[in-house]
Amino acid sequence: MDKCELKPGMLVQIDPESDPVFGGHFMVVTEPKSFGAQGYCPAFGRKEGDETIPGGFAYYRCRFENMEIVGRAEWVQGIEESELET
Repeated sequence: MDKCELKPGMLVQIDPESDPVFGGHFMVVTEPKSFGAQGYCPAFGRKEGDETIPGGFAYYRCRFENMEIVGRAEWVQGIEESELET
């Protein structure tokens, strides 16, 4: 993607060829940066016997050329709804 104005709550997809671990994952933008954005990729939880282990968030920094905008997240971890632009 070309350099553009990103906002918290935007949803981007990371280029599959840019990173062997996070490539193809969706990232919620939490902080626009001059090089691209910082955000998080939600991680799945798991079941161990009768216990459910919750997932977490893998924080990631991505360059403009390694992501594409795909939409907007309705809920963003750590950011109040009033802080998100519609």
